Amino acid sequence: MKPTEMLHYVDHTKLQAFAKWEDIDKLCKEAINHQMASVCIPPSYVRRVHEVYGDKLNICIVVGFPLGYSMTIAKKAEIEQGIADGANEFDMVVNISDVKNGDYQKVEDEIRTLKSAAGNHVLKVIIETCYLSEAEKIAMCQAVTNAGADYIKTSTGFGTNGATREDILLFKKHIGKDVKMKAAGGVKSISDLEGFINAGCARIGSSSAIDIINKQEVKGY
Repeated sequence: MKPTEMLHYVDHTKLQAFAKWEDIDKLCKEAINHQMASVCIPPSYVRRVHEVYGDKLNICIVVGFPLGYSMTIAKKAEIEQGIADGANEFDMVVNISDVKNGDYQKVEDEIRTLKSAAGNHVLKVIIETCYLSEAEKIAMCQAVTNAGADYIKTSTGFGTNGATREDILLFKKHIGKDVKMKAAGGVKSISDLEGFINAGCARIGSSSAIDIINKQEVKGY
């Protein structure tokens, strides 16, 4: 696969608290020019992005981000407002404390509630793998599958570590056939992009994918 083709898998991301409109606008232009999968942006920018770019962009927002411990009713409201403002996809963070407490059914129920709110829109579930044991990751694969979410996603990019190939292979073994995978956090090289795609990821979350391809001399393509 050519490096430029890898960009079609990327959710082009800008989620810093200090992101200005100029940053978001640049992100959107890049995503359109490179035919990227989506822009993943703060919810507060969705309406303006949709007004400026309309259907030229697939707009993704984060929900309960980055810590996950917002109340379910608040996460649901974020999705409902996001749909009204023009978002198409939602990357929610599970309540990690519930996972650590072994309240897996509570997590599953929340995912199911948010998928119901999202309807035909895509729901990706961030489980923040860096904080979880293998058994907890497997439990989250089952919860995401049972709740009918569209994707399981490794990380927020704000935790202590990001995506690993080992976690993607673990997901692949334990998710249902209709659940896709997204790797995010720590994608820093062409080999990272290619490795996650080849491992079966349908999406890659990255703020630096274009820079990776532009700045590195790639041989053999």
